[in-house]
Amino acid sequence: MTNSLTPFFSPRGVAVIGASSQSYKLGYGVARNLTQSGYGGVIHLINPKGGEVFGIKMLTSIADIPDPVDMAILVVPAKAAPDTMRQCGERGIKAAILVSGGFRETGAEGAKLEAETLKIAQEYGIRMIGPNCIGLLDTHLPLDTTFLPPPAPRAGELAFISHSGAICAALIDWSMDQGFGFSRLISLGNQADVSETDMLSVVAADEHTKVLTLYLENVSDGARFIKEAQTVVAKKPIVALKVGRSASGQKAAASHTGALAGAESAFDAAFEKAGVFRADTTEEMFDWARALAWSPLPKGRHIAILTNAGGPGVIAADALELNGLELAEFTPETDAALTALLPPAASIHNPVDMLASASAEHYAEGLRILLADPNVDGALVIMPPPPMYPAEDAADAMIPVIQASEKPTVIVLMGSTAILEASAHLQAAKIADYRFPERAAAALARLAERAEFLGEMQTSVAPLTNTDIAAAKSALADAPSGSWLDIELADRLMSAYGISTASIKLAPDADTAAELATQVGFPVVMKIASPDISHKSDVGGILLNVQSAAEVADGFDLLMARVQAKRPEAILEGVHIQRMIPNNGQEVIVGAVRDPQFGALMMFGSGGTEVEGLKDVAFGLSPLSEKDAEKMLAKTWAGKKLAGYRNIPAVDRAAVVDTLRRLSQLAHDLPEIAEIEINPLTVLQNACVAVDVRVKIV
Repeated sequence: MTNSLTPFFSPRGVAVIGASSQSYKLGYGVARNLTQSGYGGVIHLINPKGGEVFGIKMLTSIADIPDPVDMAILVVPAKAAPDTMRQCGERGIKAAILVSGGFRETGAEGAKLEAETLKIAQEYGIRMIGPNCIGLLDTHLPLDTTFLPPPAPRAGELAFISHSGAICAALIDWSMDQGFGFSRLISLGNQADVSETDMLSVVAADEHTKVLTLYLENVSDGARFIKEAQTVVAKKPIVALKVGRSASGQKAAASHTGALAGAESAFDAAFEKAGVFRADTTEEMFDWARALAWSPLPKGRHIAILTNAGGPGVIAADALELNGLELAEFTPETDAALTALLPPAASIHNPVDMLASASAEHYAEGLRILLADPNVDGALVIMPPPPMYPAEDAADAMIPVIQASEKPTVIVLMGSTAILEASAHLQAAKIADYRFPERAAAALARLAERAEFLGEMQTSVAPLTNTDIAAAKSALADAPSGSWLDIELADRLMSAYGISTASIKLAPDADTAAELATQVGFPVVMKIASPDISHKSDVGGILLNVQSAAEVADGFDLLMARVQAKRPEAILEGVHIQRMIPNNGQEVIVGAVRDPQFGALMMFGSGGTEVEGLKDVAFGLSPLSEKDAEKMLAKTWAGKKLAGYRNIPAVDRAAVVDTLRRLSQLAHDLPEIAEIEINPLTVLQNACVAVDVRVKIV
């Protein structure tokens, strides 16, 4: 549906249908929160029995609701939902929150009720949140349509969009002690109509929202989610907690790519492509979100550590490195200033250890010196409770230094009761504080990644040349559904997108094999040709470095007999003859598999027969930019050693990036392709060649 979601966030009038004066009912909770939230619009309470609650007389009929009324909150039995939705439509209401449960989540009958209710909503142009949700709240409007017990969350900068209602209640309570508040909080429930993707741009447009956080169990439309998220992330960060990692994402496919790829790999790739940060835990999500909302972005990855204790400083140094950050090298001027400030026994090298005697003035002046260093991009300050001074004194002294700097600083307050007041002061000043260095380092890393992502968005993507989609479609034209493409057609498909292959021919008998090998040029590789055999090496179906026509003829008979003995049920079409590629290169695997949510999921990694055992692979979503492809290579040993390692000579990394991009464009352009795999892709000094290509049609 395309109807506006605006009425959910700027309603002139709100109706609670199913309001109640009985305190144990949800309708009472919704009426209470709405009337006590400070909402400035008109509130209508509807109950067929009439009565009064919170000083408002309850109407007995939806038709009797006077203007204005833009939104309705339905707290009615599931069986009454369709008729209630129809009455809302007849009254002209354009936004509805269906709080009630008893729909799709309960089984077939509930699903039928949900579909019927949605159909009626669509007939009247009503946008619907839910069913089976707790509603939404906006702390700045203010507006609270939930039934959650007081107190409501404090007003803040973090928006939360959730598939779960229960986690919303827990987070509101938890956030009180964590020092952050929410701008908007939306529980989507079953998402019969309004989805997380629908809400992204609407919530991001809110001037009070600085960061969007998401609790996701899935996404309703993967391609649209990526597009919407990319638009939002250009302006505001998104941090997502996608749950359900342990569930089997998809049935293993016949290719290595299909076997190694799964739904979670696709989500990882989708989030990376969109610029969405994926957190592993709820705590991590809000650790990052607070830093992103409250801190400036760094210009690089070089961090200074300031502490009054050596051990935590070492922990922080390790944590920075694990998160891809680096310890800054100080200028001589910084060394001199620190030497003048600190006692002789202090360490002025990064991490800076001021010793246990460090005062509030030491912390403030030391931090000022570090942030002034041009080699420092950000700071991580660690403060176990100072033995000589209250922790809050040091926090108060540092606050103006942090606020005056254009570089990010995060604070680690180690302890519990002794640092509570210091924590409260920092949180009031909107400075992110953490209990351990590992959490602070991870937050700093997200700030650096955010800065780099925004910088990369300014880089234009070079278009691919020499791609012929018409020729590619021609190669697929006669392939039956669900089949593996004939190897010669696969060769044509690669050529259509400028991917270099080793010439390959099918020989149905020994004489033809010898003749074709002579045409191709020795040495050659011989591979059994069978639609029933996916991995030829598993059945001894490959001969390498065959040097003469006589050897080819003998090899044909050997392969046919060997494979027939191991796989007597398999159809054997003959033997493929292929030019032997020099063995002085490196072997990698590139592939694509069609993900039902996000489209073509690309894979790169170590090739050959051990790919599934090594699992040295990385994933990305098509189409890949040059930067996307480079990131995939950087995540794997296969990609790193392309530049050479010890006795392994360097090969053509740029050619691998180009091939990966071309394969990704091919997979993107032709949705009829279910899987593609090149294994191995042999990478030479000045080129790369697709040696074994397999393509499966949807």
